[in-house]
Amino acid sequence: MSRRVSLPTADHLFRPTSGPGPTAVPDPEEAEQAPAAEANGTRRPSGRVRHDEKMTVYVTSDELLDLEHARLVLRRSHGLAVDRGRLVREAVAIALADYEERGEESVLVQRLRNT
Repeated sequence: MSRRVSLPTADHLFRPTSGPGPTAVPDPEEAEQAPAAEANGTRRPSGRVRHDEKMTVYVTSDELLDLEHARLVLRRSHGLAVDRGRLVREAVAIALADYEERGEESVLVQRLRNT
């Protein structure tokens, strides 16, 4: 008797999960790309689209707990099921829009000056 474990093949693991038609994973060439800014200069978060770029941000355990707490409150109190990445992208968009609009008087500049 063989002791070898039978594992699924890559074709089985990465098969389309939907019926005939588009696959569950979008083609990178066809993924919707949200513009970083609208025509009037207002910055928008990218939301739920395929993201091609990645960056790593280190946070303290307290900052991570605060972020997770905010995510859970958004879900419980407002019915918004968002992940931490989307929450951070929204916060970045808000901070950058405020900076572009108010410049020197923006919350971002004020907070960075005070640290």
